[in-house]
Amino acid sequence: MYFTLPSFKFENGETLEDVKVEYTTFGTPKYDENGKISNAILYCHGSLGRYASMRKILPLSGVDEAFDENKYFFISITALGSSGSCSPSLTNLKNKFPKYSILDIVNFEKQFLAERFNINHLLGVIGVSMGGFVGLTLAIEYPDFADFIMPGVSTYKVAGHDFILSRFVNEIIESDPDYNKGELTYSLIRTLRLANLAEFNFGLSKEALRNMSNEELGAEFESFGNESLDVDIYDLKYCNECCMNYDIEKDLDKIKSRVLIVACKQDPHFPPELDAVPMSEMIKNSELIVMDSDLGHLCFNELETISDELKEFMRGFDDS
Repeated sequence: MYFTLPSFKFENGETLEDVKVEYTTFGTPKYDENGKISNAILYCHGSLGRYASMRKILPLSGVDEAFDENKYFFISITALGSSGSCSPSLTNLKNKFPKYSILDIVNFEKQFLAERFNINHLLGVIGVSMGGFVGLTLAIEYPDFADFIMPGVSTYKVAGHDFILSRFVNEIIESDPDYNKGELTYSLIRTLRLANLAEFNFGLSKEALRNMSNEELGAEFESFGNESLDVDIYDLKYCNECCMNYDIEKDLDKIKSRVLIVACKQDPHFPPELDAVPMSEMIKNSELIVMDSDLGHLCFNELETISDELKEFMRGFDDS
């Protein structure tokens, strides 16, 4: 489904008109005495994902499951900057698209919720990877907006090896003299593939990769590179820079929402000991679940393995 915002103002002051938002919903909306939806949960996908990423929680949407669709109303939005919603590719502005931040993504989704559904308060936010950045930033900037935040395989700042990975992707893209042309060339297609291949090692766990033969790894590497050609290089560059500048460490004490942090022991992007554990110690009223999954950073595809823990956390919001 699509909705159009009359205009959207970026943090840097730039404004775009007729701003397209791609979204989907599922579940059962419930209304308070003022006619407002009272059980809405916003799902936020990872970098350059789309609204359909919400399928990761569908296995737990049955009766009496953690995300029972009879109890909750889920809204999933394709984020600002991702193809499908307002982005360098969709607007065809390419490298003339306004630079955006995680706060811009938050404000984009918040404005959409208000204008499309008249929602000014959420029951919760579930965010995966970059979606966790969005949920946590929302909880800091608008402390009373959501009752709970559930960041998964995420962090409070892009630093260390993850920052260097982002810098490396940037270097690859900026090294192509065709980037500033604002149009797709053969050279940029090759550069796009190389930039995406830099990310290959940061999805599945080291254990999963080691258990493949070199022939299998080579085939997976080749397939990953070919599939990445569906991504627009300008969408990639803008999103990469947005994430590279993310750092909310000094503001974590402003969070009032209940927080459930979901991490994965084998996550090569955000190892729990460096990201989830210190974040849980810095956020008041937070809980931490560390999954054990060879899927690593992709572990949200196996949420069923922590269904009991998720169900226990969600019980606190059944009557909200």
